[in-house]
Amino acid sequence: MLGAVASFSEALEENPAPRRLGDVRLRYEPGRLLGESLPPSFWRRQLPGFCLVLAALCTAGAVAGVLLGGDGAVASVPLALGMVAVALVGFALQLEGQLGRRRFVLHFSSERLRLERLRWAPGATRTEWVPFDEVTSVDVVERAPGRYALVVAWRPGGKDTKKEETRREVLVEHIGAHEQEALLRVWRLLHNAFGLRGAGLAGA
Repeated sequence: MLGAVASFSEALEENPAPRRLGDVRLRYEPGRLLGESLPPSFWRRQLPGFCLVLAALCTAGAVAGVLLGGDGAVASVPLALGMVAVALVGFALQLEGQLGRRRFVLHFSSERLRLERLRWAPGATRTEWVPFDEVTSVDVVERAPGRYALVVAWRPGGKDTKKEETRREVLVEHIGAHEQEALLRVWRLLHNAFGLRGAGLAGA
């Protein structure tokens, strides 16, 4: 195992991993490779709260409209404001869910992949450990023309388990078409680290 770590370290020294790919910064430390998504901008972090403020104002307007009453078109205004408030709350929750950062760490000595979902709320970070031999593929998925993501798939319990038990997690998002060379290098690095054979780049 130590020999494998040493050989992998030598390979990284000869062909170092890029420092950044898509929305992830990559860093190699002795015995492990770490990738962490970039933090969202200040304004993006404020968007969920801004949507909730607008939803509260719409709700207040709807309540005022109901209390004041009205006929015809005026009576439909509170209903419209209530629907807008519900939509804004749903949008705020969706934005909040996208604010969570990702981190993955390849531990070569223990041959395990650590996947983390970093949340802003204290104690909300989710961590999962995946043995290298459970990883079944590392796929390049096309999100939109010229935009790609790097996704790892594994089967808990081993590669011989049922196909429907396969799980997936995004490692890197927002990979641009201009990053094709860096993408191929990182894909090959992960592919070799997990000991995968016979796989190719695939869009899906």
